[in-house]
Amino acid sequence: MKNSPVISFEFFPPKTAEGIAKLREARAQLAKLHPKFFSVTFGAGGSTRDRTLDTVLEIQAEGYEAAPHISCISSSKEEIRDLLERYRQNDIRHLVALRGDIPSGEASAGDFRYANELVAFIRQETGDWFDIEVAAYPEFHPESASPSADLMSFKRKVDAGANSAITQYFYNADAYFRFIEQCDALGIDVPIVPGVMPIYNFTQLARFSGVCGADIPRWLRLRLQDYGDDLASLRDFGTDVVTDLCEKLIAGGAPGLHFYTLNQANTISTIIQRLDIK
Repeated sequence: MKNSPVISFEFFPPKTAEGIAKLREARAQLAKLHPKFFSVTFGAGGSTRDRTLDTVLEIQAEGYEAAPHISCISSSKEEIRDLLERYRQNDIRHLVALRGDIPSGEASAGDFRYANELVAFIRQETGDWFDIEVAAYPEFHPESASPSADLMSFKRKVDAGANSAITQYFYNADAYFRFIEQCDALGIDVPIVPGVMPIYNFTQLARFSGVCGADIPRWLRLRLQDYGDDLASLRDFGTDVVTDLCEKLIAGGAPGLHFYTLNQANTISTIIQRLDIK
């Protein structure tokens, strides 16, 4: 395949010894697919941040590029400054910079309100040390006031110094291509890589989508619901759907595919093998 897109995978830091072992197994399987990098999610709270760093360092020690997520919500500038220094000391040069969600019950969002402020702060503190990814929302952020406001929010992140973006997952390729057209019209020229969510479980997917605002088209929702407890058939169908989506994205010129793995490897391996990405 000419001009094959780059691929990357997202993990979450495991909490248990069993989870650590399962992630190592999944990572070993996915590493055979030659990803550009592995990203690792990040949550509020010191223990979660430490698990992110531990996971990133383990990936890096295995010889792969690791990109920790960094969320600014509920954080002070000093806390972010210290975290950036820890990453620099460990020669980590790739970040996924996000606003993050305000934890329930917290009145203060910290020193940062939006991701563009975080990106600007990272550039102010570290110059060009980090390659910075940010989030993009082809189907709009659930808190956005309007589609145009959402687009301008994304532009502010790019103008603040982001190198590239990863989108929220979606199942409507047209939403992605329309978003790219709108970005082009505004002069936004960074690579915008579509995020891809494999379908493992309808209940889980519906819950995720309700929180992040990703649309499950009616035809897809009803088909998934119809499988009921037949998870094997649901996953086979879901794998077909996601493979078709990826084929459309590649054919339309998407620069890469970023898979939200949920720390699993088998379904994603099948999808990539079908795509014949070299």
